[in-house]
Amino acid sequence: MFDAKKLEQIAKQIHESMPAPVKDLGSDVNKKVQQVIQGQLNKLDVVSREEFDVQTQVLLRTRQKLNELEAKFAEIEKKFNNQK
Repeated sequence: MFDAKKLEQIAKQIHESMPAPVKDLGSDVNKKVQQVIQGQLNKLDVVSREEFDVQTQVLLRTRQKLNELEAKFAEIEKKFNNQK
C-alpha cells in the first residue's frame, strides 16, 4: 500500500539521525525501524495514491452524470410547467 522506496528512505533518515552506538548495531536497527514505521502506517485509515486517483476519477464521472441528469430534469420540469 505504501511506497517501499519512500519507507526505506524515511527509515534511513531515522537511522542516520541515531547516536553512533545505536547505528553500529547495523542493518537490524534499520529493518526494525522500517517495520515500526510500516506497522504504524498500517494502523492509519489511509488509501494509496493509486486508489485515491481512481476514486477521484469515479467522483468526477459521477458529478458529470449528475449535472447531465439535473439539466434533463430541469428541461422536463420546464416542459411540464409550460403545459399547464
